[in-house]
Amino acid sequence: MKEVSFIWVLLMLLRSSSSAVNPCCYYPCENSGVCVRFGPEDYKCDCTRTGFNGQNCTNPEFWTRIYLMLKPSPTVVHFILTHFKWFWDLVNKTFLRGTIMRIVLTVRNELVPTPPTYNTKYGYLSWESYQNTSYYTRLLPPVPEDCPLPMGTKGKLVLPDVIMLTERFLKRQKFRPDPQGTNLMFAFMAQHFTHQFFKTSHKSKGGFTKALGHGVDASNIYGEDLKRQHQLRLHEDGKLKYQLISGEMYPPKVSEVPVHMVYPEDLPAEQRLAIGQEMFGLLPGLSMYATIWLREHNRVCDVLKAEHPTWDDEQLFQTTRLIIIGEIINIIIEEYVQHLSGYNLKLTYDPSLLFNVRFQYTNRIALEFCHLYHWHPLMPDSFLIDGDEIPYSQFLYNTTVLVHYGVEKLVDAFSRQPAGQIGGGRNIHELVLRVAQTIITEGRSARLQPFNQYRKKFNLKPYASFSELTDDTEMAHGLEELYGDIDALEFYPGLMLEKTRPNSIFGESMVEMGAPFSLKGLFGNPINSPEYWKPSTFGGETGFSIVKTSTLKKLVCLNTKWCPYVDFHVPGKEEEAEPRKPLMEL
Repeated sequence: MKEVSFIWVLLMLLRSSSSAVNPCCYYPCENSGVCVRFGPEDYKCDCTRTGFNGQNCTNPEFWTRIYLMLKPSPTVVHFILTHFKWFWDLVNKTFLRGTIMRIVLTVRNELVPTPPTYNTKYGYLSWESYQNTSYYTRLLPPVPEDCPLPMGTKGKLVLPDVIMLTERFLKRQKFRPDPQGTNLMFAFMAQHFTHQFFKTSHKSKGGFTKALGHGVDASNIYGEDLKRQHQLRLHEDGKLKYQLISGEMYPPKVSEVPVHMVYPEDLPAEQRLAIGQEMFGLLPGLSMYATIWLREHNRVCDVLKAEHPTWDDEQLFQTTRLIIIGEIINIIIEEYVQHLSGYNLKLTYDPSLLFNVRFQYTNRIALEFCHLYHWHPLMPDSFLIDGDEIPYSQFLYNTTVLVHYGVEKLVDAFSRQPAGQIGGGRNIHELVLRVAQTIITEGRSARLQPFNQYRKKFNLKPYASFSELTDDTEMAHGLEELYGDIDALEFYPGLMLEKTRPNSIFGESMVEMGAPFSLKGLFGNPINSPEYWKPSTFGGETGFSIVKTSTLKKLVCLNTKWCPYVDFHVPGKEEEAEPRKPLMEL
């Protein structure tokens, strides 16, 4: 390995000494200008519609100058949205809530290009980048292949060893709970939800995805392709197949529904559950959510059949799937994203807010979004369920946990157990540290641009030093030693090591970069378009109401014998003392 690195360094030195450096390796174009090389040493920045001009797109036009003078910084906006609760309580009760939500959506949406622009193979616009959906798209083009250094023109000749980097800066030393109160119910939802569209093909180098869809399609429930879907369907009343255990509905066994699932070879056949996503037997928290959505699908089928006795199996299934997709989006926006943001503005799932503004109902998942969303610090050291402590060794691929405790006890336990803080570094359990190593390695293979370049793309001020990035002095010195220059810091390490906002789950960059991708993907779903967003799409007002009034608590409690504590936030004193509500009050 050392010999290969030495040869690579020698070749790069020879190349840089014998030919001119590609000027685009310096990232000269600011404010989203596009660098185009002309000849060995010349370049031009295309500043079209950036609001800037000049050689490097650094001179603001008149209206851009006015806009920049009036525009508050992301830090100021975040402070306003997370303080002055009395003010936001008033806003949330008036029409201003919808108006501000529309502004939030349009501002965030403008940061994600539609149609897509680049992929790993093409650092320039091409038809292949647009139409080949087997690629992840990407926000910034790759680092040019002929740059003298791995990250362009700054930093060291060789990037830090991945294993050493993660062991030193990402590996957990002591579990650090999230100060926002995030729990394991949130952590498992994050993993369950994102596996609809984050399905990287690790065998194919270059940022390929195995997912057929690029958004919320509930493929984690119904299967990625039509064959798997039909295997999971009961083909009666629109329902999915299931098994009854002690009178409760659970996913069927693989022996009865032979879909491909990833299980250890020595796992007994009766413990192998057949689920829409082949990896969801990995953790009981994922099979728990799979069970809840299975029950919800079949429950909604019963509701629709009662209203539409003439509908056949296919129409019941297809309409129920649309309702389930709507429920997912509603819960994610109004509870999941709401919790993450920490905003006092109450986020609302109202697609009609965008009907009169420029908005495209399409979505492509970006490689940067996929990398950004690897939040493994959320996982604890062990799992506390009904008075039992279960270590990782007994938790992985253990579907008996689901059946033994039941959905109610798992939901209650996961809602009460704190998850880890994502940002700040040194909080990933050693058993999942290899995932971070894979992400960093894939980022290098895809030649992702430096972290600071992404900061600029999202209108954030680039960090001037490692000590500005992190408030850990030892970490700052260590990163300086390994990377040599803050402008050579890689994308994923930058996100994970950045100092967190006060009492927050992660730092500024994760919020400001992740939110545009997330909201664009959620509201860009076709069910939110004017053609779809109407009662008839969901079987009438009853189905439409299920979508619009869905909550995490309803999802759980309408599908369980008793209603546990359920939330994305660990309970406070008031919630601990709150009596259980009957289902009719949900």
